[in-house]
Amino acid sequence: MMGVDVLGFEKEKQDFLSNLKIFANCLGEHIAENDEWTVKGFIDIFKNIHTISPDTKIISKVLELHLFPHFLSFAENIGYKIELATHQNWYPDITFISKDNPKIKFAVDLKTTYRYDDCPEFCNGFTLGSHGAYFVDRLGSKNIQYPYSEYSGHFCLGIIYSRKYLNKDEELKIYTVDDVEHIPSVIKDFLFFAEEKWKIASDKSGSGNTANIGSIQKISDIINGNGVFAKAGEAIFDDYWTNFGKIEILDSKGAAKKLTSFEEYLNYRNLSNELNNPKATKRKVKK
Repeated sequence: MMGVDVLGFEKEKQDFLSNLKIFANCLGEHIAENDEWTVKGFIDIFKNIHTISPDTKIISKVLELHLFPHFLSFAENIGYKIELATHQNWYPDITFISKDNPKIKFAVDLKTTYRYDDCPEFCNGFTLGSHGAYFVDRLGSKNIQYPYSEYSGHFCLGIIYSRKYLNKDEELKIYTVDDVEHIPSVIKDFLFFAEEKWKIASDKSGSGNTANIGSIQKISDIINGNGVFAKAGEAIFDDYWTNFGKIEILDSKGAAKKLTSFEEYLNYRNLSNELNNPKATKRKVKK
């Protein structure tokens, strides 16, 4: 199984995570007022304001742009410089590089998701990066800013919010600058968190047929780093996701199938099932 922290910067990693958590806890004051988003819409050259679509991809991108200046200040304050991903869909969103020792690099992905309306203790979840090319070939440079092995830590800074539904009149109305205080926000009730990605990972893919690692969905477990691999550790997380969908095992009927659960992995590796932490993977649907 793969080793962890091959560059030996464990203290720096823990210091960085501590600072990132403090930073995350302060972000709400920069983007929300009375628990509602301060971004109200898009303005055109005629000073008309159009409300933001409730589409999650649009909300996610605007949130990233809204927060970026604060990441610059945060990096400067803790002695790091930052690099954004050179190309769209490269990992990670932001690379933090120590000014004192450029060998110290940390990967930070920005993730946003919404609470379920019918079960607000759970969120829709998010992806935690690919388990494909760069995750397997840790010296490779495909779709990643620096080879995976050059990062001493991989983190998620996340935003969980509640959706606020606009009626048709509100969605289609064109506002003026003078109306800005009365324009409804499309999201509210923000919760920010920062955690190492392996601690909030599930054992399932996060986006259909693509090779992305999925997150757990129970909000209390996310903010406490209580994912499926929390008891097992990062090395086992790495080994599981490197081999996800590749190792063949036999099902109950003796037919060959691909390994796709942590329970199956533990049995395959002859490891104790007590290392499994399955409780936090998804919501209970109310009937």
